[in-house]
Amino acid sequence: MALKPKYKRQFSRIDLHAPLRYQVRGYAEFANAISDNVSLGGMAFNAHRFLAPETTIMLEVNLLSRILHPIARIKWCQPLPHSDRSRLGVEFLEFNQIEKNYLSDYIDMQQGVL
Repeated sequence: MALKPKYKRQFSRIDLHAPLRYQVRGYAEFANAISDNVSLGGMAFNAHRFLAPETTIMLEVNLLSRILHPIARIKWCQPLPHSDRSRLGVEFLEFNQIEKNYLSDYIDMQQGVL
């Protein structure tokens, strides 16, 4: 009898291709990116450079008519082949409750829950 692999995600993810800006905490410069997917717990996107796991970043995610401002920690970073870019997975650490509720409603709407 084969065992089923354990599903690791706490929150369901949806595809989201939205513009965002990110800033490594403690640095002045922002970089632009496009998100790949999002959940209430985090998101994935491609960055212009490698960023080490456990690095804290500040995000500005453009979602419909709002800019969300979560603070996140990089959980993983994978260099993209034949490129100087990397794919990042981040976990939200701090998130304004009103903005988090807005994201939750958006995810529910995209999944047809509402």
